[in-house]
Amino acid sequence: MKRILLFSVCFFLVTGIQAQTEVMAWGNLTGIRVDGYLFPFATFFRVTDAAGISLEDTGKERQPRPSYTREGDMQYVNTRVHGVRYEQRVTDTGRGEARVSISCQADTTLQSKGAFFCIAVPLFPTYAEKGFMVVDEVETAISTIQENMFTGSRLTVQGHTAQVSFEADRPVEWQLKKLSRDTILISIPLLPDNFTKGTQGEVELSIRTAGGGPASSVQLSLQSDRPGRLFDGLGGNFRLQNPRVDPQVIDYCLDSLRVAWGRVEMPWRDWHPTEQADPLAEARAGRIGKRVANAMEMAGRLSAMGMPVIVSCWFPPEWAIEGDPASYVRRGGIQAYRLDPSKEEQIYRSMAGYLVYLKEAYGVEAVLFSFNESDLGIDVLHTAEEHAAFIKGFGRYLAARGLATRMLLGDNSDATTFDFIVPAMEDPDTYPYIGAVSFHSWRGCDDATLHRWAEASRKLNVPLIIGEGSTDAAAHVYPQIFAESTFAFYEINLYIRLCAICQPLSILQWQLTSDYSILWGGGVYGSEGPLRPTQRFWNLKQLASTPPRSFALPVTSDQEEVNAAAFGNLARGEYAVHLVNNGASRRATLTGLPENVSELHLYVTNKQEGMVHYGTVEVREGKVEFELPAISFVTLINREE
Repeated sequence: MKRILLFSVCFFLVTGIQAQTEVMAWGNLTGIRVDGYLFPFATFFRVTDAAGISLEDTGKERQPRPSYTREGDMQYVNTRVHGVRYEQRVTDTGRGEARVSISCQADTTLQSKGAFFCIAVPLFPTYAEKGFMVVDEVETAISTIQENMFTGSRLTVQGHTAQVSFEADRPVEWQLKKLSRDTILISIPLLPDNFTKGTQGEVELSIRTAGGGPASSVQLSLQSDRPGRLFDGLGGNFRLQNPRVDPQVIDYCLDSLRVAWGRVEMPWRDWHPTEQADPLAEARAGRIGKRVANAMEMAGRLSAMGMPVIVSCWFPPEWAIEGDPASYVRRGGIQAYRLDPSKEEQIYRSMAGYLVYLKEAYGVEAVLFSFNESDLGIDVLHTAEEHAAFIKGFGRYLAARGLATRMLLGDNSDATTFDFIVPAMEDPDTYPYIGAVSFHSWRGCDDATLHRWAEASRKLNVPLIIGEGSTDAAAHVYPQIFAESTFAFYEINLYIRLCAICQPLSILQWQLTSDYSILWGGGVYGSEGPLRPTQRFWNLKQLASTPPRSFALPVTSDQEEVNAAAFGNLARGEYAVHLVNNGASRRATLTGLPENVSELHLYVTNKQEGMVHYGTVEVREGKVEFELPAISFVTLINREE
């Protein structure tokens, strides 16, 4: 195999990476990248009360239905913030430059200190305490800023290695406030004090960056002789919701990806709509609804491909709900139905009948079962104590019916709700029925929280499964974001951190259907053209290239900008090291590889390329040196995919 040459990689880094303004779908900017180097700043729109305290800031899942679209180099966001309509257009205008056009209008009268476009500037390490700010010709040392106000058209934040300038289309008031040792907040008033309905405001800013520089080289240390927990590989959710578009997306994903685990829906409401009916007898007699049949066929297809199958339930039938189903009001996608405790036996029999028939008619014995996000109530709500009781009660019932299906402990809405699983963990009577611990990765995945979940699975000596993998539960509201490189990069960063910290058995992508699709075109969210892979698809395909049934291997990086996770199937001598470079291109050195590994294939996914094979790099005495392209997901594996 031809080996890659350093000069060819460096040529790509110079010519293939362009500037990009990072815009979140709710309107916030996180900075501007130039050849991978991030000039960091964070913007948001704020509405304040009469004392000047924030009533609401734009942010992830804070606004009900923001809209996001892209037209060429322009990204557009429209949202509503505490009675104020807010529109923003961000256009990349040149290398390290962007234009931000902002307008807002009050739909209400409010006692307020106004509405503001805000810019939070992190001082460390880019700008540092010894930097300074310049408003027009007035220079102010950053170390002296507490609460300052300047009027002018241009503000520059200057550090030792980089600078960022904001130039308004007219003189504006720049309100500066030191939030902490690490951050300065710059606020530009858009609406005045005590604004009335119909009041409008607007401003246009040109943002320019300068400086930056090469990234530090990274030292990576692998411990191939310390295998951890088993990683089966990438999994997927297959909850069927769009019969027109789902089939082609599912076919594409299953034909193109190695999918190790599958999760499907139990359409319980359709399985047993009438309490007096015997759904198992009806099904055995050939009377089964189309939605139920489709869900079971999906499970059968996954099982036939060798996947363990998780069955999860969203919607209960009306007869199983406590009280009047019409009295439950859906709030923000949360239905929170409570099950009728007086009908526990009927509920167990009904759901077990579904699993029995799935086994009898489709040859699928569900490995695990859960109510989806019952900590939150999407759509069955349990308290933590009720969750523990359900695990024991339904677990015993399934065992008595001769089913090997075990319960998912948790299957929580996100990582932050860890306390939901504590009562079950503290009750040894739940242990025989718990098959795995699960949470969904939408929120709260800081290192400390992820370590808690990892320790919970180790304490119970069961696997950890990420039942729903991705980063933004509201993204279906602004689906164009799925095609954005920034979104894809946040997602794969999270997955590599999950692999390194949690050592999950599988991460199940939400979804491998047309919902939150990793493909575009073919009518997915109304997109035109042929069905085609996005950067998210290539990220997942590259992660899925991990050798089957590999053990997690400890790997460390001496640079915070480089995330790393490693795996090895020691029996077959197959290894994979996954790296996410969050900055500019840099030299990398990896040590600790087994002596019998002589070369590694290098694959790269980024905005320009999808799992491109860069050739091979030579390993000598367990050590390999190579180039990490800027803002890229890189995999080293000792076999060609």
